[in-house]
Amino acid sequence: MAPDMAEVDQVIHQRLSSKVALVNQISNYIVNAGGKRVRPMLLLLIARALGNNSSQRHELAAVVEFIHTATLLHDDVVDESNLRRGRQTANAMFGNAASVLVGDFLYSRAFQMMVTTNRLRVMEVLADATNVIAEGEVLQLMNMHDPDISVDDYLKVIEYKTAKLFEASARLGAVIVDATPEVEEVCASYGRTLGTAFQLIDDLLDYEGSTAELGKNIGDDLREGKPTLPLLVAMQRGTPEQRELIRNAIIHGEVERMAQIVDIVKTTGALQATREAAEEQARLAEGCLVALPGSVYRDALLQLSADSVHRSS
Repeated sequence: MAPDMAEVDQVIHQRLSSKVALVNQISNYIVNAGGKRVRPMLLLLIARALGNNSSQRHELAAVVEFIHTATLLHDDVVDESNLRRGRQTANAMFGNAASVLVGDFLYSRAFQMMVTTNRLRVMEVLADATNVIAEGEVLQLMNMHDPDISVDDYLKVIEYKTAKLFEASARLGAVIVDATPEVEEVCASYGRTLGTAFQLIDDLLDYEGSTAELGKNIGDDLREGKPTLPLLVAMQRGTPEQRELIRNAIIHGEVERMAQIVDIVKTTGALQATREAAEEQARLAEGCLVALPGSVYRDALLQLSADSVHRSS
């Protein structure tokens, strides 16, 4: 996929151009930070697996990366994060106001680009996705510092905030080849379950990874008061004392006893339970691919679902 991804990068750099110097500076800073580009890759792989060679796929792949990047800019401001992908976040470098406004620029540029495709279905999918993502951000904000949320509430945030853009990316890969509604839904299901697996592993790595590998500070989720699955399972399985320790840490965003909390998360089997939940989502994603014709691209999609749960960053 290297030639396809090079085309996408070329579109990204062309479309980032602005007459406002600070917009260029921040946009290039965040886009060139070395992200995985999973969402544009997903769109391209689906389109290729369904036999599409349209140049629109590169434009739309860049659109989903812009939308993702905009959410990162806004996320980092809301979460008061200072490290992403091993570098200072844009808000730490340029300030919150500039980061929010450049995030808005990226959103609006993405909508300018999608209009040029002159396809109403494309606009429907992306308008719906960006709206749901915004709802997911608010849901997560509501759940901050609340140790009593249910696993279902937690999974709903993942579905809205993360899985929705994966779903939209995969769906668009089918839309631009004029796939049947049935194939479009199968591709969307693949993206949604892949995105869920991906986020579950992200949440796990906050208690299992290292700052050097992740490119962000270990314990950030706890510091922000996010009750993710490793903590929810640990509270379900732990002793009353362990449960109270984690509850207080979530409520107050405390990381002073992070080592003790990591030990609880490990000894209660919460990390393994989270990994198993991610693996189940990856298996569901793989099952969706039966509907696609055999090709190296379908094989790559199978590999992508496997890789999503076996990674350290």
